Amino acid sequence: MIKRLILPVLLLSVVIGNAQGKKAKSYELTSPGGQNKIKFELVNSAPKYAVSHGKTEVITPSDLGFLLKNNENFSSNFEITKVEKSTFDETWEQVWGEKKNIRNHYNQLVVQLQQKSKQKRKLEIQFRAFDDGIAFRYVYPKQGTKDSIFIMDEKTTFNLKQDGKAWWIPANRENRDEYLFKDAPVSTLDTVLTPLTIESKSGLALSFHEANLVNFASMTLVNTTGTQLKSDLVPWADGVKVRVKDTFTSSWRTLQIAEKPTDLITSYLILNLNEPNKLANTSYFKPYKYFGIWWGMHIGKYTFWESEKQGATTKHAEEYIDFTAKEGFHHLLIEGWNKGWTPAWYENKMHMFSFTKSADNFDLEKVVEYGKKNDVALIGYHETGSNLINYLKEIDDAFALYKKLGMHSVKIGHVGSKLNMKQWHFGQFGVNYFRYVLEKAAQYDLAVLYHESIKDTGERRTYPNMVSREAARGQEYNAWSEGNPPNHLTIIPFTRLLSGPMDYTPGIFDVEVKQGYPGKRVHGTTAQQLALYVTIYAPIQMMADLPENYEGKPALQFLKDVPTDWETTKVLNGEIGQYITTARKDRNSADWFLGSITNEKARHLAIPLTFLDAKATYEAQIYADAEGTDETHNPSAVAISKKTVKASDVLKLHLGGAGGTAIRFKKL
Repeated sequence: MIKRLILPVLLLSVVIGNAQGKKAKSYELTSPGGQNKIKFELVNSAPKYAVSHGKTEVITPSDLGFLLKNNENFSSNFEITKVEKSTFDETWEQVWGEKKNIRNHYNQLVVQLQQKSKQKRKLEIQFRAFDDGIAFRYVYPKQGTKDSIFIMDEKTTFNLKQDGKAWWIPANRENRDEYLFKDAPVSTLDTVLTPLTIESKSGLALSFHEANLVNFASMTLVNTTGTQLKSDLVPWADGVKVRVKDTFTSSWRTLQIAEKPTDLITSYLILNLNEPNKLANTSYFKPYKYFGIWWGMHIGKYTFWESEKQGATTKHAEEYIDFTAKEGFHHLLIEGWNKGWTPAWYENKMHMFSFTKSADNFDLEKVVEYGKKNDVALIGYHETGSNLINYLKEIDDAFALYKKLGMHSVKIGHVGSKLNMKQWHFGQFGVNYFRYVLEKAAQYDLAVLYHESIKDTGERRTYPNMVSREAARGQEYNAWSEGNPPNHLTIIPFTRLLSGPMDYTPGIFDVEVKQGYPGKRVHGTTAQQLALYVTIYAPIQMMADLPENYEGKPALQFLKDVPTDWETTKVLNGEIGQYITTARKDRNSADWFLGSITNEKARHLAIPLTFLDAKATYEAQIYADAEGTDETHNPSAVAISKKTVKASDVLKLHLGGAGGTAIRFKKL
């Protein structure tokens, strides 16, 4: 149920004539609580904006507009034709999420511009000021004539008043967004993906991103001079950035602003800039945890393709279903179930997968039926290999097959550096493809889990069947590469996870990966893997290890208890790349859960339990690094203890190097 208190108020509507020779008029927009302010003005007929937080200048006057085909400048020679201000306030309920009820409260300034040239092109710029940041977007209205629009460049700049430490990954590279975050001064950046998080020398924490990306190119950021960042739209193969007919609406360019980095995590500005839920039926998806025939292939125990070591066989599937049911879980992912897999499946080629025909030694209908008898639902899997020509020919038949079999979730992979070996995943082509598939899936009552996808821009509010995505460097890299260093998991909550849920695939108990490739391992402890179910948000969470590594392990109880749908979220402490402690309250019980992780450095943390109900007593069920445990010393050892606590208590935690602690607070 969505509960709304909507208070639209028209504060100002004014038409401004051609005041030749007069000083340009400026307009200011302040957030409801007064924290953030946007200033807009025309300077020599060119639109400019600036942003401040309290008394701190954040963005000094910066450019707006576009460059169109034939070198047509659409960023100057404007006059203002109309300005409107309004305010909006509502509280809406997420179908599922990290916080149940979200307040959407902002003040808005809409500026209508028209060029003084012969074509008299019109442009509307919409600004919104929230207490946790600001946003703006461009609307190109229909101009009265049918017009094909080719955007060759976006002129938007973000002139940061001060330099700062930026946490970044590169844009437009072969591995898409699957890179380790690095830190560097803003003034030294090349072209980077968003979210881009900055610890400013002003003391503020900033995050640049975008919201509600539809039929437009993704925005990357490039440092041009000094501390100036410029929007750099991801191009089509022919170099055009955006091609549309008659009209366009850009995504919102967003800047979240916080006093400290932990406050960025509990900002819901990105979600608030998306449209409300459009799906009439969402009952087919409820948040869950799942096992998978997956990790075995990544560590080399099984193969994705048909072979003597084939992972996806009917026999293996029934064994996994038996284990899933025995442990009280209800979902299982099976990768490699279909025809088309080869040892070269991950290479940049136009692979020809089938999405309806089962592989040898696998009977899809039989496995689904066996799962139903054991109350275990199968999660479908489509690896496109980025051959979308092939995939889109079969998509309706593939989705119809899943619906006929009563399946309601599908993981869709897009391995390959480019879609159809031609277009960037993040370009307008990819943006439109991923939205098309999401809408198509909803027609078949399917929830979608994307891998090798574009970044999240909050569309899960509009389409709650968009349940999670990879869109970062996940657990799989620990199986066959040098792995993810310990600080990776203490960076992504402040960067990648600001955009939305991530399918990191946590839960490896055998962190030394004894059955895997020599020298490959998870660079952390088992207790840290437990804590990830709280520090990394997703409404679906994989328990990624092999069944035999969970069998008989007391720590499995935490995975049985921890939910994936939350009433509220609080970040108790943290520093980017160092450590983080997150607490979340279960949406369906009075229990709280806490996850705390650290980088390679061991830490002692004192955690005030003020987030608990002050009138209640709780049993703290604690899963911590055993004494002497860290990444290289007995990393799988988990010490389990219980303690009675109240909100007035301070709990002392010890985290081993690359370690963690996971706690369930059960209300007594």
